[in-house]
Amino acid sequence: MATALPSSTFLAGDDRALFLKPVNPSTRLAKPSRPCTIMGSSNQGVFAPLVVLARNVLGRKRFNQLRGKAIALHSQVITEFCKTIGADNKQRQGLIRLAKKNGERLGFLA
Repeated sequence: MATALPSSTFLAGDDRALFLKPVNPSTRLAKPSRPCTIMGSSNQGVFAPLVVLARNVLGRKRFNQLRGKAIALHSQVITEFCKTIGADNKQRQGLIRLAKKNGERLGFLA
């Protein structure tokens, strides 16, 4: 004997009455809405497209020189900040690692 299913389990407008499988939102994996091209690194941070564009415009060698200078300046700022607040070398190294991790996540190292 067949039991009646609620109308929400059928696809709207589908004459073949396909069943929808219930999905738990907490276990569902988010998928990108469109395919994305991964260049160099698997980073897809907010700034990754800008970084890729700058690398294409400047050329890889010049871009890497500028990136190295920017990273060195940022490390110097972190070092000066640590001197100001009296942080030791271990804390400074931790802050520099954190800056690198955040840079990767935001796409600066794409």
